[in-house]
Amino acid sequence: MKLSTKVAELTNIIAPAVAACDVSLWGIEFAPQGRRSLLRIYIEALPEEQAQDKQVTIEDCAAVNHQVSGILEVHDPIAGEYILEVSSPGFDRAFFSDEQMHAYVGQTVSLRLIQAIGTGDQKRRKATGTLDSIDENSLKLTSNDGEQFEIALSNIDKANLIYEDA
Repeated sequence: MKLSTKVAELTNIIAPAVAACDVSLWGIEFAPQGRRSLLRIYIEALPEEQAQDKQVTIEDCAAVNHQVSGILEVHDPIAGEYILEVSSPGFDRAFFSDEQMHAYVGQTVSLRLIQAIGTGDQKRRKATGTLDSIDENSLKLTSNDGEQFEIALSNIDKANLIYEDA
């Protein structure tokens, strides 16, 4: 889950503007799409507010949109036109860094891998299961059918939480 150079640049520009709105930056997606690109910013409540079950509101999204729009106008890091979207990461949140997954040990995650794992005819580039543990180099996952995998963090292209209603 390595950030592209452009996303890293945008993160450095946008993070202070998001923090000024009393929310935290969860992640950024940037998708150049010809003449009109898409910049999607995910925000969430500050950790102390999460402990009080406070959620991101529409007003929070509007405030971040306004603040970030001004910052982007000044810095002009995106060539051409773009659409700016601000939202909560939601229940099926994408993970933008390995560190974010630590809080979700014991929950179900879905992974898309760079290189296939497994043996013989059972090789796969997608894996879904319970996140058993994670360290600085790899994570351990138990699939729904009980198969256990150790996956290098450098082999993960995309990771999402799978929301399960209790």
